[in-house]
Amino acid sequence: MSKAPLPPLSLYIHIPWCVAKCPYCDFHSLAQRAPLPEGSYVRALLDDLEHSQEGLQGRAIDTIFFGGGTPSLFSGAAIADILEGVGRRAALGNDCEITLEANPGTIDSSRFQAFCEAGVTRLSLGVQSLHDPALRRLGRIHDARTAHEAMEAAAGAGFRSFNIDLMYGLPDQTTAEAEADVRAALAVDPPHLSLYELTIEAHTAFAHDPPTLPSEDERMAIEETVTQAAGDAGYDRYEVSAYARAGYRCAHNLNYWRFGDYLGLGAGAHSKLTDAQGVTRMARNADPAAYMADRGRIASRRRLARRELIFEFLLNALRLTEGFSQDLLRDRTGYDFTDLESLWAPAFARDLLGREGDRMHTTPLGRRFLDALLAEFLAATETMPAEAS
Repeated sequence: MSKAPLPPLSLYIHIPWCVAKCPYCDFHSLAQRAPLPEGSYVRALLDDLEHSQEGLQGRAIDTIFFGGGTPSLFSGAAIADILEGVGRRAALGNDCEITLEANPGTIDSSRFQAFCEAGVTRLSLGVQSLHDPALRRLGRIHDARTAHEAMEAAAGAGFRSFNIDLMYGLPDQTTAEAEADVRAALAVDPPHLSLYELTIEAHTAFAHDPPTLPSEDERMAIEETVTQAAGDAGYDRYEVSAYARAGYRCAHNLNYWRFGDYLGLGAGAHSKLTDAQGVTRMARNADPAAYMADRGRIASRRRLARRELIFEFLLNALRLTEGFSQDLLRDRTGYDFTDLESLWAPAFARDLLGREGDRMHTTPLGRRFLDALLAEFLAATETMPAEAS
C-alpha cells in the first residue's frame, strides 16, 4: 500500500437539516425546527478544513459535493462563502466538479441561479417520483407540479450538468407508473439520471411500519422497464443506479466507486483517507451544535485492516458496469487478482462475475443479486488474516 500512488481526493460537505425526515431515509438528517445557523455552521466547516490540512497532504481536491439533509436550504451566499473559503485553504483540481443536492420543495429558479453564481457546476435534484400519491407515501414535501417546475428550472439555470433522482419499486407502484416517471424526467433532457430501487433500511420509519411494496418479480419487471427507457433515450448505465449521457458521468461518485479518498466536513460527515501507513476512516460529531462548538472534532477514527480494504473496495467497485482493473485493485488494496482466486472462484462458477483481460466485473445476473454476492464476499474476507493496511 505504501508504494502505491495516493488516490484522488474529493471533498464532501454535509448540511444535515431537512424540512422533514422522509420515512425511507437512513442518512444523517434532522428536521428543521428553527432558523438555520448558516453563519456559525459555515465558520465551523471552514475551521474544520483549516484543521484538516494533514489529511490533504498537499493534494488537490478534484470534486466537491454538498450533501445532506437538504443543502438547498442554505442560501446561495452561504454556499459562495463556503466555496470561497475552501479555495483559500486547499488547492482545487482543474475543472473541479462541484455538486449540490436540492429538494424541489425548497427552491425556486432564483435560488438555482444563486447556486450557479456561487460556483456550483452540477445540481442533483431529488424528485423521487412525479405521481402525487407516491410522493405522499414517501413523505416528500413537494408535489408533482412542483417537481416538474423544479426540473424545468434546473434545465435552464446554467449549470454545466444536472441530475434527476428517481426511485422505483415504490409502495403499490405499477410498471406503467414507474415508466411514466422516467419518461417525464427524460423530457427535460437531463445530462444525468439516477434510478434507485426503494429498499427498507433499518432504523427508518418504514422499517418500523413497512409499506406494501411490489413483489420481487414486479420489481424486476419495473427495473427492466425503466432501464430500457433510459437506454433507448441514449443514456449509458455505468453504475447500478446511475445513467449518463456521454461526458456527463458524476466524477465525485466515480471517485467513491473507485475507492478514492474523500475528506468529509460537517456534522456526522465521514472521511476515508490514505497515507503511507494505510487507510483510515473518520467521522465528525453528528450533533450540529456540538460540531459547531468543537469546530469539527473527530468523533471516531479507525485504521482499516487489509481484509477490510478488500471488502470495502469490492463494495464500491462492483457497482460499476465496467468493474475494476487489476491495477486499481493493487493500488487500493495491495492485492493482485491471483492473490484472491479463492475469493472469486465461487462467483465465477455461478456466473455472477466475469473477467475480460485485466478487468473484472459483475455479469447481469451478478448485478441483479449484487447484495447477496457482497454478503458472500464479506463472510469470506472476515476469515482472512486481520493485519493492518
